Amino acid sequence: MPRDENERVLVTGGAGFIGSHLCEALLAQGHEVLCVDNFFTGRRGNVEHLLGERRFELMRHDVTFPLYVEVDKIYNLACPASPVHYQHDPVQTTKVSVHGAINMLGLAKRVGASILQASTSEVYGDPDVHPQTEGYWGNVNPIGPRSCYDEGKRCAETLFFDYWRQHRLQIKVARIFNTYGPRMHPNDGRVVSNFIVQALRGEPITISGDGGQTRSFCYVDDLVDGLLRLMATPAEVTGPINLGNPQEITIAELAALVIELTGSASKIVRQPLPDDDPRRRRPDISLAEKTLDWRPSIALRDGLSRTIDYFERTLSRA
Repeated sequence: MPRDENERVLVTGGAGFIGSHLCEALLAQGHEVLCVDNFFTGRRGNVEHLLGERRFELMRHDVTFPLYVEVDKIYNLACPASPVHYQHDPVQTTKVSVHGAINMLGLAKRVGASILQASTSEVYGDPDVHPQTEGYWGNVNPIGPRSCYDEGKRCAETLFFDYWRQHRLQIKVARIFNTYGPRMHPNDGRVVSNFIVQALRGEPITISGDGGQTRSFCYVDDLVDGLLRLMATPAEVTGPINLGNPQEITIAELAALVIELTGSASKIVRQPLPDDDPRRRRPDISLAEKTLDWRPSIALRDGLSRTIDYFERTLSRA
């Protein structure tokens, strides 16, 4: 995969789940990494093992305020990404998406850096088109409890493309579908972490609705590889590009698989379906396959086993 050597790379949200894996991958490529996080959902422990690395720097900073640094590339991942966290302070969630995008785009413009926005499959809302292609404009409720995240990310995409059109900024936009793996927050409310933690503790596994709604889960290593490949594309490749695993599974099937892999005696219980919860979610990754030569390689069963091992170690230390 083509890449530039010895660049200084900024990762906002770098102490988060995906961000910490991205920092590791960038260091492995030989880059200097500036990891910025305000630790609202990111955790110092996710990057603590990198603190002794001379090419790694950790900075506490909130991207809703301007940042003045010198960098060559920017990965903008800063934003709470699970409903539990982004609904905790919905106004701040919108500010992180919108003000954060403005501040990082302004930084990229000042220093001439290329910048990648970590967008989301939530821009498609509860989709009427399946699987979701990048050309689909979405079916999003602009005033619902999830809107702070959905519409915040949609507005961030608008800003990125306006900076590209108006200022010829080198932008990349990745629409990230459900991602899982080690370093997920145990209390983030996402189904993979929820189910694994509940199963390991022998607690009832809580399924929203009848469990027939579908998701497509991508292991974090595959996702990070896609982000790196997207950033390495020529300037004319802007995205948006879907990054996710096209293998679709129902939530009920996921719960059964987690019970099998953990050997848990947990029982499944049902709870009401949250407002605006998407019924189906599956990426069309044809564009990523063609443009990035990218396709996920880690099967769900293997990725879940690695994630379960992580949570077993984490919970044993709690």
